[in-house]
Amino acid sequence: MWCIPPEQNADFVAKMEDVLDVYALPYDEEYPVVCLDEKPYQLLDECRKPLPMRQDSTQKVDNEYKRCGTGSIFVMTEPLTGWVHANARTRRTAVDYAEELESLVKFFPKAIKVLVIEDNLNTHTITSLYKTFPAEKAHKIARKLDIHHTPKHGSWLNIAEIAISILSKKCINKRIPTIEKLNNEIAAWEKYSNAKPKQINWQFKTSDARIKLKTLYPVF
Repeated sequence: MWCIPPEQNADFVAKMEDVLDVYALPYDEEYPVVCLDEKPYQLLDECRKPLPMRQDSTQKVDNEYKRCGTGSIFVMTEPLTGWVHANARTRRTAVDYAEELESLVKFFPKAIKVLVIEDNLNTHTITSLYKTFPAEKAHKIARKLDIHHTPKHGSWLNIAEIAISILSKKCINKRIPTIEKLNNEIAAWEKYSNAKPKQINWQFKTSDARIKLKTLYPVF
């Protein structure tokens, strides 16, 4: 959802320009830019077995379904290479987030620092690492990360939302009853997407923001 904050919001424009500066950087494998976001997911099962597709007849699915709980899908993408990764968990606590950050740095062993773009969820801080791991390990992971937060009402600045939209439309727009089956579906999508990666060309720049979103900037 495209959300715009009240006029003359210095906090918004400061964080927005910081994120846009990161997106303007050229590709550097030692300083990769990775966008991270989470998507809540409702686990559902069929109450009646669907009738399979036949010649001249589509698959028939009953409108009644069974609720099987909820989960949260962590999605990462590197816009300049097209790489994606996703993983579903039963929760999205500080521990879950910290474990995903641990996985993230392992994906980029050559990186001096991974520049991470993410939103302002209360668990999205280095504090979560220290809640999850011993201080020595938490510090080691934190030293590999350079985190940049999108502003409040500015989640549209996170390119991970594009990856989530693609995942939702092409992979998980059906009834899936368990986290295990959900991760199987996600793994297939991830394998397919990374075999034929598509770069994301982000074109909205700071110079554009200062014109198109002029009312958000403080007036002196």
